[in-house]
Amino acid sequence: MIYVGVTGWGDHDSLYPGPISPRDKLKEYAGHFPTVEVDTAFYAIQPKRNAVKWVHDTPSSFQFIVKAYQGMTGHQRGEIPFATKKEMFQAFKESLEPYIEANKLAMVLFQFPPWFDCKRENVEYLRWCKQEMGDLPCALEFRHQSWFLPRYLKQTLDFMKEEKWIHSICDEPQSGEGSIPTILEPINSEKLLIRFHGRNVHGWQKRQAENWREVRYLYRYNQQELKEWADSIRKLAKESNNVYVLFNNNSGGDAADNAKEMMNLLDIEYEDLAPRQLGLF
Repeated sequence: MIYVGVTGWGDHDSLYPGPISPRDKLKEYAGHFPTVEVDTAFYAIQPKRNAVKWVHDTPSSFQFIVKAYQGMTGHQRGEIPFATKKEMFQAFKESLEPYIEANKLAMVLFQFPPWFDCKRENVEYLRWCKQEMGDLPCALEFRHQSWFLPRYLKQTLDFMKEEKWIHSICDEPQSGEGSIPTILEPINSEKLLIRFHGRNVHGWQKRQAENWREVRYLYRYNQQELKEWADSIRKLAKESNNVYVLFNNNSGGDAADNAKEMMNLLDIEYEDLAPRQLGLF
């Protein structure tokens, strides 16, 4: 099956008819898409009550992709509010229990930062992460080009396969070592993740600018770009049973529209979405 969605459910204004409480947005979102990325989990390990509510607000078949907490992937440069890494991982795993109990956890996404390069200590850390996560499905996304340099490409893919990682394939600006190429290798026959970050090279590079978060994902995919990807997704779906496609190009509110366009190109119509609110007209 191919699941199409976006990252987060709060900022996609085109999905919501008129005024709507932030608490009700996920219910409405689930009337459009069958999956979502829980990006709030990156900034703080979420209390279980949040996951309980989100599970309750979505249909039985809905799937969550939960982003790993920033302390787990080395993004957090300040103090981590846990005594040990093991304690941090345990707290995160406990936060996943409501999704697991409801059979709604598609995977945990480990997205590593641009300075996490291909070297022995980082490979060992990836092994440790996978060991700590046990049998939970985990996707791996790099942001440093070294992992996919010609001399390491096969080893990286073999390592991911051996350790049973789900490959997070990215479409993103190509701007030096802080970005990765699109490698169309599923690795895992059960699950695959594809994330669309846009192709705004200028915005991707301006990390020091005050508003860099606002412009980094400012990009709208055109029909030709989406058609090319639709062909690739169809091929990948023959090699992996469940393909999750997430649009993250939302600085200008384009993610939801591009996700809908992709669903049309793939001729997908989901039958078990949540009922939508009625608009004024």
